[in-house]
Amino acid sequence: MRKTASRSAALTLAAAAMGTLGALALTIAPAQAAPSNTAPAKSAPAKTTSLYAPSALVLTVTRGERADAAPERAVTLSCKPTATGTHPAASNACAQLRTAGGNFEKLKSEGDLYCTKEWRPVVVTAQGVWEGKRVNYQRTYANTCVKNVEGSSVFSF
Repeated sequence: MRKTASRSAALTLAAAAMGTLGALALTIAPAQAAPSNTAPAKSAPAKTTSLYAPSALVLTVTRGERADAAPERAVTLSCKPTATGTHPAASNACAQLRTAGGNFEKLKSEGDLYCTKEWRPVVVTAQGVWEGKRVNYQRTYANTCVKNVEGSSVFSF
């Protein structure tokens, strides 16, 4: 019985590996050559498709003190030419980042809000590009309330 179970497991593993290899072969198979009666395509020089410096970010929120843990939530935010992405308040977040000059440390809260002093840390990160400059920002807040107040609407998602 033991040999049958181990052979069955081995056959299942082999079948799964063959399926994976087959899928891999399909993805790396060379493209078919163009028919001989067509002229080869000339490569055009790269052109800029936008007049704006790129501003595209991935924002994450992680519970705990470690940013390398799996994020609880993540959104995208793109601000040029218009505010887009999966951020629930993209227009407001972009406006606040423009006001702060893209400096996450200068984000201001809106109004007077008060939070408790409990320690339930939340780590936020922002990675990507802001107006053509690379961004790699990380900050730990004492709790979610403090994050929402001090991180303005940029990290309120």
